[in-house]
Amino acid sequence: MSDESVQVQPFEENGYLARIDFNPTVPHCSLASLIGLCLRGKIQKNVVERIKLDIVIAEGKHSTEEEINKQINDKERVAAALENPNLKEMFDSCIRDEE
Repeated sequence: MSDESVQVQPFEENGYLARIDFNPTVPHCSLASLIGLCLRGKIQKNVVERIKLDIVIAEGKHSTEEEINKQINDKERVAAALENPNLKEMFDSCIRDEE
């Protein structure tokens, strides 16, 4: 990630809007959704300020970026995805703090 891929600005009272653009390794990366979910989880776990997150695949960097962007920014879809035990295990492993 570069400085250009993270944008933060004031939002509402005492809060921030953060937009994070990420690049999957290849345009058809099968783990792009998981990467986005992990970014969201890690940030929400470690940022104490009020924050609204928009996590998106950088424009033109994935064959299904629009669909994935909707999935990783929709609370209901995120919650539904994390009901899958296998996905939840990978997600938890991804956001676990290193000791």
